[in-house]
Amino acid sequence: MQFSSGPIVYVIPIQIESDSPRVVSHSPSTLSLARMTEVAWMLSTMSDFPLTIASILEHGVKVHGESEIATWTGNGLNRIAFRAFGDRVCQLACALRELGIRPGDRVGTLCWNTQEHLEAYYAVSSMGAVIHTLNLRLFPDQLAYVINHGGSRIIVADASLAPQLLHIVEQLRTVERIIVIGDAGGLPDDFLHYEDLLAAQPPNFAWPVIDERSAAAMCYTTGTTGDPKGVVYSHRSIYLHAVNVCATWCIGINVNDRGLLIVPMFHANGWGIPYATMLAGCDLLMPGPYLQPEPLCRMIGEFRPTFAAGVPTVLSGMFRHAEANNVDLSFFRVLLSGGAALPRSLAEGYLSRFNLHVIQGWGLTETSPVAAVAQPPRNCPVDELVEWTTKTGRVIPGVELRLCDGETALPWDGKSVGEIEVRGPWITSSYYGAESPDRFHDGWLRTGDMGVVDDCGYIQITDRAKDVIKSGGEWISSVELENAIIDHPDVLEAAVIGVPDEKWGERPLACVVAKGGNVLSIASLRSHLASRVARWWIPERWTFIGEVPKTSVGKFDKKVLRAQYAAGKLEEIFDNSERDATEPAASDAPS
Repeated sequence: MQFSSGPIVYVIPIQIESDSPRVVSHSPSTLSLARMTEVAWMLSTMSDFPLTIASILEHGVKVHGESEIATWTGNGLNRIAFRAFGDRVCQLACALRELGIRPGDRVGTLCWNTQEHLEAYYAVSSMGAVIHTLNLRLFPDQLAYVINHGGSRIIVADASLAPQLLHIVEQLRTVERIIVIGDAGGLPDDFLHYEDLLAAQPPNFAWPVIDERSAAAMCYTTGTTGDPKGVVYSHRSIYLHAVNVCATWCIGINVNDRGLLIVPMFHANGWGIPYATMLAGCDLLMPGPYLQPEPLCRMIGEFRPTFAAGVPTVLSGMFRHAEANNVDLSFFRVLLSGGAALPRSLAEGYLSRFNLHVIQGWGLTETSPVAAVAQPPRNCPVDELVEWTTKTGRVIPGVELRLCDGETALPWDGKSVGEIEVRGPWITSSYYGAESPDRFHDGWLRTGDMGVVDDCGYIQITDRAKDVIKSGGEWISSVELENAIIDHPDVLEAAVIGVPDEKWGERPLACVVAKGGNVLSIASLRSHLASRVARWWIPERWTFIGEVPKTSVGKFDKKVLRAQYAAGKLEEIFDNSERDATEPAASDAPS
């Protein structure tokens, strides 16, 4: 199916003498709700019931009251049933109201994934205020910027993270009080104690009737350039997104599931899983600060989850530990990987060693975030599963997607490369308090991802627009080259950046991390790549590093690598044995 860029024709039934429908032709950019309501159109008989965070909470508490939330303490699990959890959410809302929080106010959280963080998720939004999750891995100046720009009046912080606030407290212009979860010993006396606040409040709260379009939550992007940008989610967008996360075209969360939420709750609302599990009545395990492979595998053994969600770097560490220690993962039915490309070797490893499927998801902070999930097509042969589940994803219902080359819409033919643009009910149309016209295109969000889409809606990202390498007038996908290098059995991580070249304009520099301290030869890597990429893609510049720099959400930070290269801090090894093969010949250049 092709998307048309022409005018859309709306058929609007109205009451006129002939009882015929009136046909009105408009461009999407000029048709407004005000214009449509100028005529007396026919309305449905359906109730105008708001989709709110409070309604998600009330459903979970009433219908699935015995389902559990568990938090790993380092030595075991603290468990609470949904019903008792709902009481504590009401107590927190009462406490926040006493502290002066009103609808529209922002309440920040600087927390690990814990029961208390989830309580803040629901209490703040359900009372009409806005939960403002803070990325605990930001540099101090960035953290201060995000708090000030978002306008948080109160911050709820884990005791282990509260010292981060002490370093920037003089920079915070809007924060009035700080509430500490856990042992507040050594912290200022004016910090409030979370459990003391709850203990003084009743376990009930009259949730206000809220316009579903109102702000419920906000997260800030962690782009590698410029200041973080705020994305504000509505009650409606979160509700609709949560329903989609529960659907089978995503990961099919249901009442029989037990989920492990590895992805941080400050990362795009924890991918919507905190809301989806409450809707579905699914037990949920919160790992707290224990995100290393050994404690993850210990809590997995005790809780026995059926699904987990995390970034590839964490899932890779978990795999290596589980394989080396013969950890039982048989109760898992699926792992959802996102935030970066899923290496095929990792998916194959989980499948061959544990008979466990790892599925790639794709999205951005701006898309709430789930916009595509790589569920395999129906009747998929077993030997082709990994090929499909490691694709970027298949666009899910509710998300419209198109490929663009400037102003030209490109076909879904699996070959045409363009920038991916999306729109939909849980996709932002602007940033909070920041003008970014370059990120939006006639009502569509420009994702910055370059890729192809086939005629069944499967996406394959080939690169970020800023990371693609142009060599001799032809494009090299840094993502595809990285994945090919990572497939080498002795490679742990690899990142590829473009560097200046006198003859070809740009050439790839491969930054490689060896697995387990192994010694890697360039000849071995080059031989490995020979059957996997075009000959002229194979780098002649290599550097071996201890770790690929990461952003605060675990993505490769190529900006740091470029800066290190420019400063001469990367030990570059130049191998010219393939130099003659680097010229893009017509026979093997990308189409």
